[in-house]
Amino acid sequence: MQIYLDYSATTPCRPEAMAKMQAVLTDTWGNPASLHQWGERAAWVMEEAREQVARLIGADPTQILFTSGGTEADNLAIYGITGRYAQPQHLIISSVEHSAIAAPAQQLTAQGWEVTTLPVDAQGRVHPEDLVQSLRPNTVLISIIYGQSEIGTVQPIQALGSIARDRQITFHTDAVQAAGRIPLDVQSLPVDLLSLSSHKLYGPQGAGALYVRAGVKLHPPLQGGGQEQGLRPGTPSLPTLAGFGVAAHYAAQELVPERDRLIQLRERLFAALAEVPDLYPTGDRQDRLPHHLSFCLKPPQGDPPTGRYLVRQMNLAGIGISAGSACNSGKTLPSRVLKALGLPDAIARSGIRLTLGRDTTAADIDWTAQVLRQILARDVAAPGPAR
Repeated sequence: MQIYLDYSATTPCRPEAMAKMQAVLTDTWGNPASLHQWGERAAWVMEEAREQVARLIGADPTQILFTSGGTEADNLAIYGITGRYAQPQHLIISSVEHSAIAAPAQQLTAQGWEVTTLPVDAQGRVHPEDLVQSLRPNTVLISIIYGQSEIGTVQPIQALGSIARDRQITFHTDAVQAAGRIPLDVQSLPVDLLSLSSHKLYGPQGAGALYVRAGVKLHPPLQGGGQEQGLRPGTPSLPTLAGFGVAAHYAAQELVPERDRLIQLRERLFAALAEVPDLYPTGDRQDRLPHHLSFCLKPPQGDPPTGRYLVRQMNLAGIGISAGSACNSGKTLPSRVLKALGLPDAIARSGIRLTLGRDTTAADIDWTAQVLRQILARDVAAPGPAR
């Protein structure tokens, strides 16, 4: 039995999106910037995709900038705002941001920017009062992730964004894990910038988007042609964007019933693993992504197996999950996200994530729970050398 439970890493491209991509490659392969009929047909395909992505989050199509993925969208948001200033200012992020936000913030620090990294509580949530206390007269940007990919916690974006809006500070959220899984409406959300990624919602890899609220000005980090309002120059990957649009269309249609189904399966797996000794859920159990489970190991003595070791053992059983720890020169490093929750290094190396999707069944859940219990009973009860 082969069971894929790593949908937060990537999702399989849905057949409707693949069919659209094939049709574009075959029949509508023109350059959208060209004035002739081939270019006009291509431009129509591209704008249809833009409308489909916009509808997913309640935006106007003119507010959608296409990118190569979530990372580029995050970078465009950060550098697009900070690039407007001749002198370094102050920006705020959280301690559980994706590296697509954390790494640019680190680079900006080296350039003289003041960066405040907000702490999170034991469930990985940012507290609005901490944001208020961190504000400065020269704060120009706040970026807080919507749904955390490693621990599943959904942040109080409504409250955090309202704090920024009341003070006229630009607010960005990385909604890559949330889009297509929980309802998003930028008409009611107090956000100025919002990042999306195609391959997290059953579209092709290599496509993403940045929502930009009307009136928000971005500095173009790239120079070239005038595509995407001059902010993302270069000939677009039309088939990929068309597939993204189709995936967004179906994600919007299926969102509520699929969300409810995934929550039921998620809770079924949480319940099946609730009595496993030394296995502890991470992240907020209530305010979390509907498809997401995450755990760490806390044995009474000795260091637990690493998350990477558990991923390998589950893979041998035909089950795909992921770990939060990273490997550098052969050494497993603790997850910075789990460390942000206050966990010691040994425990922060043991984190695992199981994320569910369209093809996940109740039988998959039951078998996964059985296999994981067996592996933990063998490897935690009788710990060996570091793994």
